Amino acid sequence: VQLQASGGGLVQAGGSLRLTCITSGGTFRSYAWFRQTPGQEREFVAAVFDRTRKYYSDSVKGRFAISRDNARNTLYLEMNSLKPEDTAVYFCAAGNPILSAVSASGIYRNWGQGTLVTVSS
Repeated sequence: VQLQASGGGLVQAGGSLRLTCITSGGTFRSYAWFRQTPGQEREFVAAVFDRTRKYYSDSVKGRFAISRDNARNTLYLEMNSLKPEDTAVYFCAAGNPILSAVSASGIYRNWGQGTLVTVSS
């Protein structure tokens, strides 16, 4: 299983970015985005579960949108109204958690390499 994330970069506060994660080698119930800053635990951002059910952390709800193109095996994270506190390395993940654990990073066994998002004030 391979996941390859891309799309990070430097953007001003209020701007937008779209992250992309190409997956190969397997099909999973849940595809998710997490983010991490130095010295902090990996934080759940969003997940799409069983193809259609979408979940977001409170900190990004209403600003970020997760989607997956199953034909292209590609996961997206559309990030709008970005804030400096969104600055982090973003990771895509794939796995088969039960629904109640969809936001638990420890459940996922397949991870992309991370892409850095920097939001300047």
